[in-house]
Amino acid sequence: MASKFFLYKGLGKNAEQGRPWIYIDEIEEYDGDYENGDIVEVYNFKEQFIGKGYINDHSKITIRILTRDINEDIDEAFFRKRFKDAWEYRKKIIDTSSCRFIFGEADFLPGLTVDKFEDYYVLQISTLGMEKYRELFTKILVEDYGAKGIFERSDLATRELEGLEQVKGFLTEPFDTMLQIMENGVKYYVDIKDGQKTGFFLDQKENRKAIHKICKDADVLDCFTHTGSFALNAGIAGANSVLGVDVSQHAIDFATKNAELNNLSEIVKFECHNAFNVLPEWSKEGRQYDVVILDPPAFTKSKNTIKNATKGYKEINLRGLKLVKKGGYFVTCSCSHYMSEKNFKETILEAAKDAHRQLRQVEFRTQAADHPILWTADESYYLKFIIFQVV
Repeated sequence: MASKFFLYKGLGKNAEQGRPWIYIDEIEEYDGDYENGDIVEVYNFKEQFIGKGYINDHSKITIRILTRDINEDIDEAFFRKRFKDAWEYRKKIIDTSSCRFIFGEADFLPGLTVDKFEDYYVLQISTLGMEKYRELFTKILVEDYGAKGIFERSDLATRELEGLEQVKGFLTEPFDTMLQIMENGVKYYVDIKDGQKTGFFLDQKENRKAIHKICKDADVLDCFTHTGSFALNAGIAGANSVLGVDVSQHAIDFATKNAELNNLSEIVKFECHNAFNVLPEWSKEGRQYDVVILDPPAFTKSKNTIKNATKGYKEINLRGLKLVKKGGYFVTCSCSHYMSEKNFKETILEAAKDAHRQLRQVEFRTQAADHPILWTADESYYLKFIIFQVV
């Protein structure tokens, strides 16, 4: 018999409306014994059922809801159905050769991320409640989705908030973790063992394709290039020249290999620079580009650092804008959930004013559709991507 948890009056509305997280300070009392990781039932103050999920009282997010059906058991059949629903959705809306297969809360599996790279999968578990199902997830991926190999990348600092250690390693027989994929006609090496996150930023897939039309016959600058993905898309689209910059020499070496893989070494070049330092220098030199792309890492991962992050976003957008030819195009992104769409747009507007440039929005986009945004879990909306014409 599952333990029952009851929420304070006035604090259960978000959960009743679909939010999958129950915070410790929302819980008034509970009935029955439990161990962390167990499936428990959640009720409002009127003792009306809200949902079932797993508990961890070490975490401020104490319960994460898995189902709203009181009669649905959390067992192998449940997870097979959740995986099937996620897969059927992706087959309909995106190229599934490489994609995000499971996107946590947005796929009603909080604490679990699964990325697919051709026939290989990367599994990431961030919570104690999902930790106990690791072997089952491996079994499902092998039996139902033909996984040739699975590698775990649960090397997340946030696991420590759950009382868990960071872990990474093979969940199947070992295999070569330097994979090769193709996306939008571009080939990439993907290092799923030591690359950032799970090895490749799949969330920009559709945004990378969106720059093709503005990069044909253009001179392009791609800042924070990482593995060179935007730069390579510009090259494939027919750019005259592309320069990708990143502060990491390892990233530059990796991006250079990706350029060679696509026979783009003559057009797409990479250099190791700190974008914040080198952009003002190039501006003073009078360098100008038809297209400037900014895809920086998240400058903030908490509410407490938004002020400093806003300064960072303004500064880099100001510096990038000054390098765009009149009539050229400016592509800018934020991958931080805490940098709201409103704040991001206001920050870019301030940067444009200081740069004495006017912006015409060409396109506003979010993350790729295999990273769906669940409106009752606003953390699932994080990526903002805008293409402007600079006039």
